[in-house]
Amino acid sequence: MDRTADDWVAYLARVHEAQKPGLESLNRYYEGQQPLSYMHPELLEELGEQLKQVVINWPRLVVDALEERLDVEGFRYAEDETAAEDLWAIWQANGLDEATQQGHVDALTMRRAFLVCGTNEKDSATPLVTVESPLQMVVDWDPRTRTVRSALKRYHEQDPITDAITDQFAALYLPGVTHHYEQTTPGNWREIDRDEHGLEVPPVVPIVNRPRLLKPGGVSELADILPLSDAACKIATDMMVSAEYHAMPRRVAFGVDEKDFTDEDGNPVSVWSRIAGRIWATTKNRKTGPDGDGADVIQFPEAQLANFHSTLGQLARLTASLSGMPPHFLGLATDNPPSADAIRSSETRLIKRAERKQRAWGGAYEDAMRLALRIRDGKWDPRARSLETLWRNPATPTFAQQADAVVKLVQVGLLPIEQGREDLGYTAVQRERMRQMDTDAMDRVIGPDLAAEYGPKPTPAVVDPQLQA
Repeated sequence: MDRTADDWVAYLARVHEAQKPGLESLNRYYEGQQPLSYMHPELLEELGEQLKQVVINWPRLVVDALEERLDVEGFRYAEDETAAEDLWAIWQANGLDEATQQGHVDALTMRRAFLVCGTNEKDSATPLVTVESPLQMVVDWDPRTRTVRSALKRYHEQDPITDAITDQFAALYLPGVTHHYEQTTPGNWREIDRDEHGLEVPPVVPIVNRPRLLKPGGVSELADILPLSDAACKIATDMMVSAEYHAMPRRVAFGVDEKDFTDEDGNPVSVWSRIAGRIWATTKNRKTGPDGDGADVIQFPEAQLANFHSTLGQLARLTASLSGMPPHFLGLATDNPPSADAIRSSETRLIKRAERKQRAWGGAYEDAMRLALRIRDGKWDPRARSLETLWRNPATPTFAQQADAVVKLVQVGLLPIEQGREDLGYTAVQRERMRQMDTDAMDRVIGPDLAAEYGPKPTPAVVDPQLQA
């Protein structure tokens, strides 16, 4: 497609504006700020400020339960099975341990996040790698190859006191060059700088959640959960309204009006129809007929609200089945506590979903690290073609369980010691220190033995024959 840089900026800005409302809606669900659903508009208007929504934030629970099992621990060149310590140094220098966790949350919630690589102005030997939000960034996929052919990041300066947006900027990423723009008037951009990086591709790598062949932009992890979350918030809100009006005994008075009610001192009771726990009294006669006026006060029993509890429980079970979460994550418990094996079995689907994310997103991190090496060295590294991302075990067994299994495999010879250390979660730096410790310990042990075996032989002492006699 033959577009100029200015055309790309205008086009991608329009695409991003069209995508933002949907992304912001998903983000509000994660933050627990979604509007109340399934409530009649007239009822909402009548209740006004009296009605406060009860938010059961299952969307955040679904996202966090999965994100907590996605931790990158290093990279490895699969060709020669060596740790990519130079890439891990780039990772640490850019603070990606923390930034990728935020990127995972955005990708799970809002379908995708992005990795952007570039030259570090402060340290030319360490490429700059940042994680970007889909609320600020948009990419254009080539329909033939489903690869990124252009990307745009829009950002702005904001007054911390008034929250007013002051200056708006954009960065357009294309093969060979990155253009930097400033917005002059709404919809109009002026180029202020450019970076001739010479890369054959845009230095942007998407982290996409659940991409499809014809939908490379991905699907939110919350897509199946949002209707159930809305229903749960509605039921919980109704329960609180019912608790206000029906969970306490209600009184009904016949044959009297408000001025007939007084307290024990004879003072009028204010707003008597809405007060609970007050003593009511009236001088009117309860009897009917010539000697009475037909006044009467009765009490209705309180509501138990059990129907709301059972409905919320059913919605929680549906949420657990669709999201793959163990039922106890949603507070579903039985009278008999489950065994440890049953708890681990209930986490099988969640673990498998985490492993699928690791496989897909590991490829994105590998592409980003290849770009980082290309920016640093000025050429593509052939070893990086077989790069592998190392992830922490999403099953999160206890350290004692994992160590016991690793020791047994090492003892029978099925697992090398180095692989056992990796399975136990030690980082590349820690494993290198252990190897050095092993080498030093071996030198100390075998050093004296080798000296005794191969070193210079001591000269035999000459003994005086007369002393021998």
